[in-house]
Amino acid sequence: MVKKDLLDILACPRCKERVCLSEDGRWLICESCAVKYPVEEDIPIMLVERAEPLDD
Repeated sequence: MVKKDLLDILACPRCKERVCLSEDGRWLICESCAVKYPVEEDIPIMLVERAEPLDD
């Protein structure tokens, strides 16, 4: 799980807005860009090319 201290400083690399952790802890979500970034072994992968569209 991503620590709260880290979550407080993370921003979307595309739009620079804050991201939030998904309920299952597997994704960081950017509502502004409507994408999610994976979290692998508790490490956020904040690369634009790894972003996936949000499921509706």
